[in-house]
Amino acid sequence: MDLASYIRNIPDFPRPGIQFKDVTTLLKEKDAFRVAIDQLVEIFRKESLDLVVGIEARGFIVGAPVAYLLHCGFVPVRKKGKLPAATLAKTYTLEYGSATLEIHRDAITRGQRVLVVDDLLATGGTTKAVCEMVEELGGNIVAVSFVIELEALRGRDKLSRYPVYSLVKL
Repeated sequence: MDLASYIRNIPDFPRPGIQFKDVTTLLKEKDAFRVAIDQLVEIFRKESLDLVVGIEARGFIVGAPVAYLLHCGFVPVRKKGKLPAATLAKTYTLEYGSATLEIHRDAITRGQRVLVVDDLLATGGTTKAVCEMVEELGGNIVAVSFVIELEALRGRDKLSRYPVYSLVKL
């Protein structure tokens, strides 16, 4: 199945000059969604994983079913102020601004093997920040994975310490 054909391009969002790649058009198509999740699961089926970390918000949609099918726990990384218990925060640069993400301080136990999942790899700043938080909490990053990778933005370069997997390269 050509997953790329299910991804919508939205010009000038969230600001002029940005070509937003909308994964929601893939998610709404049951067969494409199933294929994407199944392909991500297959990549990691033989890994010994403890947790899947999903990045707000579409990383939750992709990461939770991956965690379920891999028999792992799921840890959400949220925007600042959304988690109720003690958190670790990291501010990072986006291709069009900056943001702060948080993870619960008790979400990861030292030595746990972690897969980080999101819908899209652009510049890599978001995922790098998440990986730094996971490692600060004692987790070991096994890999990072995405449905979509925007190759021209070279986000993979910021994640060179980790195996990077993506299903669709645009």
